[in-house]
Amino acid sequence: MLATEPVADRTLAVHLAKPPGFQFRAGQAIDLTLIDPAENDAAGSTRAFSIVSAPADERLTVATRLRQESAFKRSLSALQPKAKVRIEGPSGSLTLHKNRTKPAVFIAGGIGITPFMSIVRDAAQTAPDHKIHLFYSNRRPEDAAFLTELHELTRADHNFHVVATMTQLNNSTRPWHGETGKVTAMLIGRYIGRLQGPIYYIAGPPSLVSGMRDALIAGGIDEDDIRTEEFSGY
Repeated sequence: MLATEPVADRTLAVHLAKPPGFQFRAGQAIDLTLIDPAENDAAGSTRAFSIVSAPADERLTVATRLRQESAFKRSLSALQPKAKVRIEGPSGSLTLHKNRTKPAVFIAGGIGITPFMSIVRDAAQTAPDHKIHLFYSNRRPEDAAFLTELHELTRADHNFHVVATMTQLNNSTRPWHGETGKVTAMLIGRYIGRLQGPIYYIAGPPSLVSGMRDALIAGGIDEDDIRTEEFSGY
């Protein structure tokens, strides 16, 4: 382990040394095991994390929401530089489709942003010409990991656009002038026009994933054009 870094309220990025020869596709995940953690519980010392860094980056980075009731999360947040961890993988198939003529629409709820961060960072480095819209939902601006970087990437790449929306601004102390409320098919349509055409990727809490999937299908999207990954609390 190289270092940890807070990236939002109760959200931690963990930077890891990349094992020699380790390769992955943007959007994939690893299993991270703590070696002799300070605390443990019945859930064990291994968790799956989407990789946040791009494949060409020198280090591996993952990010997670912190929960005080999780012994794993408490031990992870207490790790010191040079602590030993075990990495297994990569795994997962939430990766960008190869057909560049079909746009991509990413829908992320909370920490579900992690696989998409890897993809958009990789796209910024490799310029694959995919048109990408990212719809990113959080309760408050304080909870929105990587939002500043995403806005910077939008300004730098005309093929990438981020639409962030907040659902509980009454609990925020920061000003917000963007969208509010949940991501809906109507919101997506306002920014991309016709819903049919793109490949849709949804990652976040199970309720968001199932709700958006149902809404897209009701809007005429073929199930084969929808790819999902649920992020449950652990």
